[in-house]
Amino acid sequence: MSRFRTYSPVWALLAVLAICTSAVAEDVPKKLKGLLITGGCCHDYPNQVKIITEGLSQRVNIDWDVALTGSGKDIKVPVYENHDWIKPYDVVVHNECYGDVKDVEFVEGIVKAHTETGVPAIVVHCSMHSYRNADTDEWRKLLGVTSRSHESHHPIDVVTLASDDPIMTGFPKVWKRPVAELYKIEKQWPKMKPLAQAYGKDTDKDHAVIWTNQYGKAKVFGTTLGHHNETMNTDEWLGVVSRGMLWTLDALNEDGTAKAGYAGTGVAEIDLSKPNPDAGKSPKPAGK
Repeated sequence: MSRFRTYSPVWALLAVLAICTSAVAEDVPKKLKGLLITGGCCHDYPNQVKIITEGLSQRVNIDWDVALTGSGKDIKVPVYENHDWIKPYDVVVHNECYGDVKDVEFVEGIVKAHTETGVPAIVVHCSMHSYRNADTDEWRKLLGVTSRSHESHHPIDVVTLASDDPIMTGFPKVWKRPVAELYKIEKQWPKMKPLAQAYGKDTDKDHAVIWTNQYGKAKVFGTTLGHHNETMNTDEWLGVVSRGMLWTLDALNEDGTAKAGYAGTGVAEIDLSKPNPDAGKSPKPAGK
């Protein structure tokens, strides 16, 4: 009995530590799984894969699958043909440029995957012009904006509209870009919230360039900025996109930092001269 009394406090302490360790482990989120859909016309997608995957992983605790498809305007991304394509993922980044895809059922199927599952969408630059010739507004409702064309390339000032929004933490009040491809925003859908805008000298009006949206169950973060690698490969662009992603995942603190367990590996320079190991990675079938 004396031996039992001697060692029971130790075992009790070990039991408490085990319970606490288990509780902490349950509180810390697992590494996120993201899917980047990219390809199409008019942009340097192989290097943008590297910028997006490396840059966002530096800021968000996430691993990636990448669907990098051809350079035509009318390609239907094969991933979308799988009914359950979205299920393995916590978030999907759309950086695709397929403006001539007109298959309404195909396009609405992409949207339905987001709105019914609640998997967030991050929509970048030419994704706004994708599926623009399909006779449906579903894609545009998901994006939060309607845009079918852009202005000539010229300098722009990106002006913050919501400096108190956590997504815009640390973003300049005015971010000067020496050259940009400003998208003309024809319509802002009801739940779209503009966070930044830029003046278009060709249209003589302001156009939203950063925003949030909600469609169905899906939260959406969008930006039309990103034609040039020199814009993407900056702390300003990667920072605001990563905070936008964290917002869609309910993982962004009010001070603009990542909630516990969601922070990435740490910001470092992205060397575009080195091969991109993620450019050839493909999504696995759902459930695998």
